[in-house]
Amino acid sequence: MKLFVGLGNPGAKYARNRHNIGFMAVDRIASDHGFGPWKAQFQGQLAEGRLGGRKVLLLKPGTFMNLSGQAVGEAMRYFKLDGQDVVVFHDELDLSPGKLRVKQGGGHAGHNGLRSLHAHVGDDYGRVRMGIGHPGHKDRVAAYVLHDFARADEAWLDDVLRGVSEGAPHLAQGDTGRFLNAVALRTAPPRPSTGSRAKTTDRAPAPPPTEDSPQEQNRKSALQRLVDRFR
Repeated sequence: MKLFVGLGNPGAKYARNRHNIGFMAVDRIASDHGFGPWKAQFQGQLAEGRLGGRKVLLLKPGTFMNLSGQAVGEAMRYFKLDGQDVVVFHDELDLSPGKLRVKQGGGHAGHNGLRSLHAHVGDDYGRVRMGIGHPGHKDRVAAYVLHDFARADEAWLDDVLRGVSEGAPHLAQGDTGRFLNAVALRTAPPRPSTGSRAKTTDRAPAPPPTEDSPQEQNRKSALQRLVDRFR
């Protein structure tokens, strides 16, 4: 069994915040892969389903970002899971918008949601770092992450979420390479090859010239003789 955790803040006012990209990721997985309905459980919202032949739980903590570890710890203890069974989707300031990295274990790098997870479950869990870019100065970070994605972000954001959803079965099976490849196919698809073939058009080619049949030639000759008699 795998536990996929999306980090964010509960409530409609936060739904489109940059800080909530983790919630968006698990919502997309649940929708695309036919997970059961979200139910209030473990101080959050839980949905159950299958990915790549494995049972997967999706969890959105309802404790707000800074206390995410409480909900995750409760779920892990109930299902007797360890860090290797858990993957956390979260926003990442140090990655450009649309970039994504997978990491197992490590520090929290000042992320308040991860800081809470470290305090409650340790640091031996997987994480999918979803780039949102940096505002340029640390004093602007709080306002930046708690602000909605701009309209200009919608295209790359949708590509990332589609890629995450399409690659989720591979992630559930522990194949991070194929997971990242699925995301890359959405966010950076290969360019079509260009050849030296001439461009085609919709205009039909002109029909080739045809010769008159012998009967038509005889008819024209007789008509010409008749015209000549009256000149």
